[in-house]
Amino acid sequence: MRAPYLLFLGDAALVGMDKMAAGIARWRARDCLAQYRLPGCAFDTGLPDMTPAEAAAAGAGTMVIGVVNVGGVIPDAWVAKIVAALEAGLDVAAGMHQRLADMPAIAEAARRCGRTIHDVRQPTRRFATGTGAKRSGKRLLTVGTDCAVGKKYTALAIEAELRARQVDADFRATGQTGLLIAGRGVVIDAVIADFISGAAEWLSPAAAADHWDVIEGQGSLAHPAYAAVTLGLIHGSQPDALVICHEPGRETLLGLDYPVPSLNALAEMALNAAHLTNPAARAVGISINSSAVPEDALDALVAGIEAETGLPCCDPIRQGVGKIVDLLLAPAA
Repeated sequence: MRAPYLLFLGDAALVGMDKMAAGIARWRARDCLAQYRLPGCAFDTGLPDMTPAEAAAAGAGTMVIGVVNVGGVIPDAWVAKIVAALEAGLDVAAGMHQRLADMPAIAEAARRCGRTIHDVRQPTRRFATGTGAKRSGKRLLTVGTDCAVGKKYTALAIEAELRARQVDADFRATGQTGLLIAGRGVVIDAVIADFISGAAEWLSPAAAADHWDVIEGQGSLAHPAYAAVTLGLIHGSQPDALVICHEPGRETLLGLDYPVPSLNALAEMALNAAHLTNPAARAVGISINSSAVPEDALDALVAGIEAETGLPCCDPIRQGVGKIVDLLLAPAA
């Protein structure tokens, strides 16, 4: 995709809807020029506000639809804005289940203006079914007590920490934001269910014995809507290590009136699933999104979680993931 990017935030207002724009702005800041918000938008990446015409004049190459919603659809109210971006000279990228290329007004505008549309959520290849066959190399998978609790950020932070320690490691993207950050990957929830574990095997293939693939988790085993994609990802990833991701204070699952499970309950669920394809899988840490926690309360919160779970706990953004990587690299008991 042509950089730099104009991040389109639309009129998003629900918690978590901005995670695509927020992730790109944090992890690929060098490629981000501005944001484009409509009335009613509740989010702010901190980038300058520009219209598509202003961004094009300033050198932007692509407008990235930086929000996601339930079902991954493009609202009718956005179509004219997307067309206007194409007419201003920008390419457009989206990570929705609904394809830009299937929307007549958008597809026609792209052809007329000679612009490119990128449907990054759509797989560009076929996958085999999973086999569960043991493969070389080491793998870490982030799993969550809910959706949008920091699985991607945690994986990226762990990859960075491993590389800082001269450990051979790669971040493996399984979502549309991660794919845009890494430049490669597979949006796992767009893969037909029977082939999810096979796609995960393809994404983290056999590697050198000391190589770590750090795999971005998706969904949650505790979420009635998204547990299926999580389970397939766990089986195909064949993880040696799991990191449990959690947002303290969240009481119900995103978009549903179901309680968020305890950390120990989720860890037990995830390990039971992981042991199918890797009986040696172990939990090595708790990663928390503590953005709503005051600084003077963070240490006590972390200490309480460590006492509850017996695992190192940290916020990857505020505290780093050093404690988790220490245990990850320590010999298994």
